[in-house]
Amino acid sequence: MKFLHGFLPFLILAFDIFELVQAQDQSGFISLDCGLVPKDRTYVEKSTNITYRSDTDYIESGSPGNINEMYRAQFQQQTWSLRSFPEGQRNCYNFTLTVKRKYLIRATFIYGNYDGLNQLPTFDLHIGPNKWTSVSTLGVTNGSIHELIHVLTQDRLQVCLVKTGETTPFISSLELRPLSNNTYVTQSGSLIAFARVFFSPTPSFVRYDEDVHDRTWTPFLGNKTSVISTDASVDTSNFYNVPQPVAKTAAVPANATQPLTIDWTLDDITAQSYIYMHFAEIENLEANATREFNITFNGGRNWYSYFRPPKFSITTIFNPGAVSSPDGKFNFTFEMTGNSSLPPLINGLEIYKVLNIEQQETDQDEVSAMMDIKTTYELMNKRSSWQGDPCAPRLYRWEGLNCNYPVSEPPRIISLNLSGSNLTGTISFDISKLTQLTVLDLSNNDLSGEIPEFLSDMKLTLINLSGNLKLGRSVPEPLQRKIDNKSLILIRDGTGKNSKNVVAIAASVASVFALLLLLAIVFVIIKKKRKTNEASMPVSVTTGTVKSETRSSGSSIITKERKFTYSEVLKMTKNFERVLGKGGFGTVYYGNLDDTQVAVKMLSHSSAQGYKEFKAEVELLLRVHHRHLVGLVGYCDDGDNLALIYEYMANGDLRENMSGKHFNLKDSYLVKSISFHMLKHLNLGTGKLSVNVLSWETRMQIAVEAAQGLEYLHNGCRPPMVHRDVKPTNILLNERSQAKLADFGLSRSFPVDGESHVMTIVAGTPGYLDPEYYRTNWLSEKSDVYSFGVVLLELVTNQPVTDKTRERPHITEWVGSMLTNGDIRSIVDPKLMDDYDTNGVWKVVELALACVNPSSSRRPTMPHVVMELNECLAYEIERKQGSQETYTKDSVEFSPSSVSDFAPRAR
Repeated sequence: MKFLHGFLPFLILAFDIFELVQAQDQSGFISLDCGLVPKDRTYVEKSTNITYRSDTDYIESGSPGNINEMYRAQFQQQTWSLRSFPEGQRNCYNFTLTVKRKYLIRATFIYGNYDGLNQLPTFDLHIGPNKWTSVSTLGVTNGSIHELIHVLTQDRLQVCLVKTGETTPFISSLELRPLSNNTYVTQSGSLIAFARVFFSPTPSFVRYDEDVHDRTWTPFLGNKTSVISTDASVDTSNFYNVPQPVAKTAAVPANATQPLTIDWTLDDITAQSYIYMHFAEIENLEANATREFNITFNGGRNWYSYFRPPKFSITTIFNPGAVSSPDGKFNFTFEMTGNSSLPPLINGLEIYKVLNIEQQETDQDEVSAMMDIKTTYELMNKRSSWQGDPCAPRLYRWEGLNCNYPVSEPPRIISLNLSGSNLTGTISFDISKLTQLTVLDLSNNDLSGEIPEFLSDMKLTLINLSGNLKLGRSVPEPLQRKIDNKSLILIRDGTGKNSKNVVAIAASVASVFALLLLLAIVFVIIKKKRKTNEASMPVSVTTGTVKSETRSSGSSIITKERKFTYSEVLKMTKNFERVLGKGGFGTVYYGNLDDTQVAVKMLSHSSAQGYKEFKAEVELLLRVHHRHLVGLVGYCDDGDNLALIYEYMANGDLRENMSGKHFNLKDSYLVKSISFHMLKHLNLGTGKLSVNVLSWETRMQIAVEAAQGLEYLHNGCRPPMVHRDVKPTNILLNERSQAKLADFGLSRSFPVDGESHVMTIVAGTPGYLDPEYYRTNWLSEKSDVYSFGVVLLELVTNQPVTDKTRERPHITEWVGSMLTNGDIRSIVDPKLMDDYDTNGVWKVVELALACVNPSSSRRPTMPHVVMELNECLAYEIERKQGSQETYTKDSVEFSPSSVSDFAPRAR
């Protein structure tokens, strides 16, 4: 007989029991009817006598619903209601159980067109941080049931539904059953049920209360098999407690002279399996009758020899080590020995696939601490991502947490950011249980009480308590000593290192006042030099289609100190002798101005960049100055000739450097521009100059510097600015490989009255464009954050932003899909040759994915991005210096067990 597929998923049919027996003890059972309302409601399901209750106490999210009433008669009552999860990517059930205890966990899904969309959902199911399986429903009334046998590593368990596409995850019922730890023992991993069958012509499946563990047994009978049965009781008191209906029936070959065969095929040919066979002699044998047989599999390999089932008593044969088949196909043959007068039989069969538990759960004490912090500060609704394991998998790490991922040890929390979370009350002692915490940000809340002394006993190097006006001013003496020893930075309102020295504070204030006075004097002197007819040029926050513009003298740019004539531009470029690059705006030429190298961008008459954009860029660069913004040397506004004259960036743009572009040695300008510092990154070949791939440290340095430039635009400018066109070609590198943002023609300023966004026609580069901005026309600094997140993904992967040959064309979708298996190497630029800190790469990818969140409100701010990237750079520098152990996320490989690796055991 042949299994065409496993028994899960299958259709749950409701059936009536005409003779109810006394229910077994349900102690330890957790039976949740998901979405059942009201939350205190319970009921006894009539076909199993199991008491079900609402899932409300185990889940913080989701919406209750009911399947279409026309389908209810087909199903057991616990599937009539359901809970769906239209919000959030990961939603988790939380259980407090017994550590190291073994549980059977069963999740049931009946769609029943509850939402009226007739759209069959597909999503993933996780056990803790590890993917359990993918859930899909074959039809409106087809049930999908998934069972797992799992040993708890902590006293907490999370079962999570993870959205993987456009459809909404849902669940009908969730059931947990304690099992004996002496059963279903594996060398590693948990067990996913593939089949659990008994051999009976009746259509009814067996569950509780006939099976005291509430395992689901499905009746099965092949074409070449017959069934024998008994009314006598069978002793089933071994560890597996096979139910009486299973023990009292058995399959035998229809032709008694032929072997009994059982076949099945696993979809995953790499899967490891555990197989449990239950046998009992259920016929009263005559004195000279014998039932003895050999069990072989897959072409005659020995499984068990000369086996005689015990009379009216169950024995279980199983393999202590996992087995596999190169093609996923299994064939078991039960054949009489020469001593036997009766054909072989089998009463029950269980087949499981190994689920490898590769992701370790966060340290249990820290999980408990985070749960307590979540409860203390009532963060359930404020932090929707705080579900499941705090640190794992990395892709779904809790917002505001950074974690360390040591090899073979649980992840540990190393930073906690609760800034702006409306926290009230005192600083919770539960924070002290995060023993590896180095950064704590509680700024901009409403905390009160005193600064607790326990903070001095922690590994903290940075504490930010600014913006908590009710918090006590005194600093505990042990904490002050750490501040004085410069092992800790404590940020309070108005200062970054709380000192008791009032005199020092007063001196600082006086210094600031003197500086302001000096700046005021300089400003007055400069103002007197300006001509009275100069007027400021407003920058419009709304733009339409760019058209040619007529310019009056009154609209010219105000500052004349850096203005050049067209003839001066011709002179500095030697009549436009050397082209550095071309774009939609026009052509960039190499030039020299008083022995200073410059880059001259001439605005083409056919350029889409009009005079407004030209003036906007000049005005911006004349009033802002930052080491990571390309400096404006001057400009030309001479008739129809428009030019911007920048500081020269010798090493080109980031995209060129990522591609490893080759340069011709005959180009003397390029050779001259390469400093001695860069020689170690160059390979000299036959007539070519090849720039090697950027190292991970260099990429991180570039990311930090570009982020600092963007952060300055958002927070250092008055009024603040949005760049609107952040991309690798607008990140330039000078001769020291220092990164600077360029091309501010699309930049827009915000009003100074507190508005956080402006309405404007969408502008930017496809692939980097914020989808929320594109959809709503509302521009904010978070639009830049989205674009920068895309750039970060390019730095990690060296992949194009869009590639139609990929299954997921856009880089954000592609990275997300590739990371579902938890292997960071699958996306990292192979040119890096694994020379990077894995924790740092994970951190950057997580940060990038946060930046490209479809909802701008859930994206981090640029100050947060800068802080995170600085940590990543520090990881890499420490690794290079040898002071930090390199942690790598190796994939675990399993090889099939050979026959000699195990001998099936009988119980």
